[in-house]
Amino acid sequence: MVLSNPMVPFVVGLLAVVLLLVWLKLPAFVGLIIATVIVGVVTPEVPFAEVPTTTAEAFGDVLVGIGIPILMAAVIGKTLMESGAAERIVRAFLGITGNENSEYALLGSSYILSIPVFFDNVFYLLAPIGRSMRARTGDKFAVYISVLSAGALGTHMLVPPTPGPLAMAAELNVDLGVAMGVGALVAIPTTLVGGVVYGRWIDPRMDIPLRDAMGTTAESVRENADQPIDELPGIVEATLPIVVPVVFIASNTIAGVLLSEGASILSVTAFFGDPNIALTAAALLSSWTFYRMKDLTRRELESELTEALKSGGNIIAITAAGGAFGAMLQSAGIGDYIAGNLSEVGIPLLMTGWLIAGLIRIAQGSGTVAILTGASIMAPLTGPLSVHPVYMMMAVGTGGMLFAWYNDSGWWIVKEVAGITQAETFKTFSAVNLVMSVTGITVVLVLSTLMPLQ
Repeated sequence: MVLSNPMVPFVVGLLAVVLLLVWLKLPAFVGLIIATVIVGVVTPEVPFAEVPTTTAEAFGDVLVGIGIPILMAAVIGKTLMESGAAERIVRAFLGITGNENSEYALLGSSYILSIPVFFDNVFYLLAPIGRSMRARTGDKFAVYISVLSAGALGTHMLVPPTPGPLAMAAELNVDLGVAMGVGALVAIPTTLVGGVVYGRWIDPRMDIPLRDAMGTTAESVRENADQPIDELPGIVEATLPIVVPVVFIASNTIAGVLLSEGASILSVTAFFGDPNIALTAAALLSSWTFYRMKDLTRRELESELTEALKSGGNIIAITAAGGAFGAMLQSAGIGDYIAGNLSEVGIPLLMTGWLIAGLIRIAQGSGTVAILTGASIMAPLTGPLSVHPVYMMMAVGTGGMLFAWYNDSGWWIVKEVAGITQAETFKTFSAVNLVMSVTGITVVLVLSTLMPLQ
């Protein structure tokens, strides 16, 4: 029966989102929920009567993971921008790099931060810095979005102890030290090409204006860029809302790797390292700086933070709807279908791993799911490899970046937090994924030839 083929829900879903979001231009949340229901209706694995419930449950499952962090990120974004803290950080960066190479500061920050911290949390924390840089330099916003995305993606997908690469290393039986070393070796050129080289190429070809986003207006960001430095917060106070959650989350990640299960300290690091707690702490710190620098009354502070939470609620709705759309495609079995068919095709093993992970990423949206699925499929096939299995891990990891679109919740986070349009998100974030994926597999093939490690 034709409907039993998982490609049918995938194609129907693709046509639905194009029709609803691109042609009819419905609000993103509405269009994505309708598309999710349509996919559910044509998916035999989901009983017709359960499609509404399955849609709501998929929406709720994503909401559990992103709800509090996004709301707190909205508060952090607004208060960092309006207190002048983001501007203070920008000036510190530019004092080191200069305007001409300002993107390297963002690239390095996102690259390092994303080793212990998930991509979306890194983007929440650093996007206000990118917006302030745009206001200060007057251009290069496409570059800033590209380097923020590339830096965070590179380590998020390739370097343990980030959870995805950590699980891949275990699945493919790769020594953790080797995985970290080779992962960093692959991630650095991949990130530079995807972020700096592509970002500098696309920037003069598109003009991205500074728009209202995350509860802050473009005008307020520009005003902060003109403030004397003695009217801005000190650099230590300005950076605390970024440093504290990173330290909290990193301590939990590192403790989980270094300490044995059952160690008493793990419960403490797990509590403070949870993104809900870590970003709440950051929101409190940045709100205090905002309250102090603007000399607000408590009622005025409440009103300002409420506005920030409203913008966060909109981002949550859109992001969770995108996640639900991807989850419904997973219910159709599209990932297993693609993987099963490709694993039987006579393509060299490293390229097979890259292609399987890439197509799963396109089909169901989640990069982490793509690399974990790809690693589990390729694990039994690594025996015939003439190179170290770490290269299979890298091939799968770079494949998981292949392309991001409407079914990826991270795609919507980038769009909404940066304050850019759908077309601009495709030309920056989606294209950065593609460039990094192709660059990454090329680097893997070259390294595996020059240094087989066997």
